[in-house]
Amino acid sequence: MTNRPSPYPHNAYPPGFVWGVSTSAYQIEGAAAEEGRGPSIWDVRCRTQGGVVNGDTGDVACDHYHRMPEDVALMKGLGVDAYRFSVSWPRVMPRGKGAVNAAGLDFYDRLIDRLLEAGIEPWLCLYHWDLPQALQDLGGWSSRDCAGWYADYAALCARRYGDRVKRWITFNEFSVFTLFGYAIPWAAPGIVDRAQHLRAIHHVNLAHGAGVDVLRDMVPGASIGAIHNRQAVIPETDTPENRAAATLLDEHWNLVFCDPQILGHYPPQTAAAIEPYVQPGDMARIVRPVDWFGLNHYGPIFAKADPARTWGYGWGDAPADSPTHGVGWAIFPDAFRDELLTIQRRYRLPIVVTENGCGGSDTVSPDGAVHDPHRINYLTIYNAAMRDAMAQGADVRGYFVWSLLDNFEWGSGYGQRFGIVHVDFQTLTRTPKDSARWYEELIRAAKP
Repeated sequence: MTNRPSPYPHNAYPPGFVWGVSTSAYQIEGAAAEEGRGPSIWDVRCRTQGGVVNGDTGDVACDHYHRMPEDVALMKGLGVDAYRFSVSWPRVMPRGKGAVNAAGLDFYDRLIDRLLEAGIEPWLCLYHWDLPQALQDLGGWSSRDCAGWYADYAALCARRYGDRVKRWITFNEFSVFTLFGYAIPWAAPGIVDRAQHLRAIHHVNLAHGAGVDVLRDMVPGASIGAIHNRQAVIPETDTPENRAAATLLDEHWNLVFCDPQILGHYPPQTAAAIEPYVQPGDMARIVRPVDWFGLNHYGPIFAKADPARTWGYGWGDAPADSPTHGVGWAIFPDAFRDELLTIQRRYRLPIVVTENGCGGSDTVSPDGAVHDPHRINYLTIYNAAMRDAMAQGADVRGYFVWSLLDNFEWGSGYGQRFGIVHVDFQTLTRTPKDSARWYEELIRAAKP
C-alpha cells in the first residue's frame, strides 16, 4: 500500500481528538473480597492449578480500590482527556443478579466524580471479562439467560452513573474472552467445548444488543461503542492447511462479533455452525446502532493448522526476522495502519483506538527512574502508522494507551508490564516511566 502524505503535521491531530489511558477492574482494583464484592470467574481461575503463571492473583493487584485518588492525579498530570475503565460486575452485583452492593456502587461514584473534578472524561466499559462466578455456576455465557442478566446489570449502571457518564462501552474484546474461555483454555472459565463456544458467541452478541438498547433508553446523549480486538490473521507458512486454519481463525477472531453487530450477519463458516442456537428475531436484537468502533490492536496473528485444538487451528510464529518488543510480540506498524483502513471501509463508523501499547520487564534504575525506550519506540511508530491511516481516510477520533499502570496481565500474572506508570507490586509505589513523560509531551504538542 502506497502512503500519501499526511495532512497532519508531525505533532498535530484533528481538533477534538481524544487522548486517553485504559485499565480494567480486575487487573488493577484489588480488594477482591472487601466491602461486599463477590467472586468472579477470574478469582476462581487464579486459584486453579496452572491457570495463571506463578499462581498470581488479582487479590491486591495495584490496590486501585484504595489508591484511586493517587491514580487519578497521575492521569491529570499526564494531561489526558479521558480514562477508559471497567466496572466490576461482581463488585456492584455480587451474585450477578438480584441484590446490589452499595459499597461497590459508591466506589465508582467516587471515581467518576474525581475524574470529572480533574477534567477527565469517564469512558465506562460494562464488561471486561470478570463475570460473577455465581452466574458461571448457572451456565455463564453458554446460557441464553446470561444476556438478560447482563441487560439488568447494564440498567443498574446506567441508572446510577448515566447523569455523569456519557461514553459507554458494552464489552471489551469479545473474541478474546469467548475463544480463550470456551475453546482454547487460556482464560476463565477455561472450558473446551465447541457447542459452548458457539453459544457463548451468540449470547454475548445478544447481550451487546440488549445493552445498547438499555443505554439508549436510559442515558440521554449517550455515545455508545464496543471494543473489538482485531488483527490480520496470516498463515504461518503458505500451505492449504494453514490457509484454511487462518480463514476460520479470522472468522472467530475478527468477524463473529463485528459483522453481526454492525452488518447484521455472521461470517460464512460460523453462520452455518451457529444456526442451531439462533432464534427468530435474534439478528435484529443484535444489530443495534452504535456511535463508534473501538479497536484494540497490537500486531497480526500467525495461524497454523493444529488438529489437537478444538477448531483445528493454533497460534503460529511470526517470521524469525520480525522485530519484537519486550514480551516477544512482533512489531508490525503497517498492519495497524491497514487494520484501521479495513475497519473504515467495512463498517463505516468513526474509530477510537481503545488499546495500543507495549509490554516489557521494566525495572526501576539506580537513578530512581524507569527507562523504557522500547515502549517509546513502539508508541512512536504506531502513532505514525495511525496518522498514515488517517491521511488515507480512516476516521480516527481518539487514542488510548494500554495501560496506565503495570497490572495483573491475566494468564501471565505480573510477569508482563504494559503500564506507562511502573508499579512495585510489593510496596505498590507508582513511578511514571519515561514513556509517561513522552506521552504527556505528545498530548501537549498535539493539542491546538
